Amino acid sequence: MIEFINVTKDYGKTRAIDDLSLRLPDQGISCLLGRNGAGKTTFLKLLAGHIPVSKGEIIVDGKSVSPGHMPETVSFIENGSVQFNMRLKSLIETAAELQEDFDKDFANEMMRRFELDPDKKFLQLSFGMKTMLNTIITLSNTSCTILLDEPTLGFDAIMRDQFNTLLLESYQAHPRTIIVSTHLIDEISKVTERLIIIEEGRILLETGIDDIDEKAYTLSGQSAAVLPLLDGLNVIGKQEIGSLMAAYVYDERIVPPEDVSIDRMSLQSFFINLVGGKSNE
Repeated sequence: MIEFINVTKDYGKTRAIDDLSLRLPDQGISCLLGRNGAGKTTFLKLLAGHIPVSKGEIIVDGKSVSPGHMPETVSFIENGSVQFNMRLKSLIETAAELQEDFDKDFANEMMRRFELDPDKKFLQLSFGMKTMLNTIITLSNTSCTILLDEPTLGFDAIMRDQFNTLLLESYQAHPRTIIVSTHLIDEISKVTERLIIIEEGRILLETGIDDIDEKAYTLSGQSAAVLPLLDGLNVIGKQEIGSLMAAYVYDERIVPPEDVSIDRMSLQSFFINLVGGKSNE
């Protein structure tokens, strides 16, 4: 079990995490979303015990987390992390020797599938391939909690699709808590089960993807027909062009009249409107 209890993190006069409380289940893939500077990387570093909290407490498996007590069951490699300039097969062997819960067979299979040459040295790889190697090493650790910070940065569309397959296969082989911080919202929605949205260091929303699929929708049509339907609904954003209106709703579904259309809202559109919806009104 992972729990944040009234956690605050300050960097000088800048507050990165602000009185954040959260409890996550023992298993499942969660997507961590937020604007740049919202506190996502700080959240992951705090959970991994890489940096201390300013106030509050983080508990993993019943133990308090801090740089002096880093949780053994949490595996985290920051985006852009540099490995020793060894041959890739040696890096995998070293990781297996240093990590008791490392699945070397899975790592080697993913190396083969992603066409990573085991005889190449780390610095010979492209940025995207370095990121993929770091991701493979992290996911091959069967620890209870895996943290991935922008793991698809530098990937093309094919590699991003392959990453999603890798993520699912890793979870199916070793079910545990996986938290992925990413900007590629709609792509990660194919594999994630829960959504955590951070805004200005606070939890804006934490819910299951199924809940968003059921309750996030768009009502569009003539403004005169749409507006009366919005009373009592949780409207997270609106756009008006001339006499037409699109209203973005996060609430129980309604049955609109024939002159108003109702459509599913994409996760990206949901995020944009929830975080920045006031600018659309």
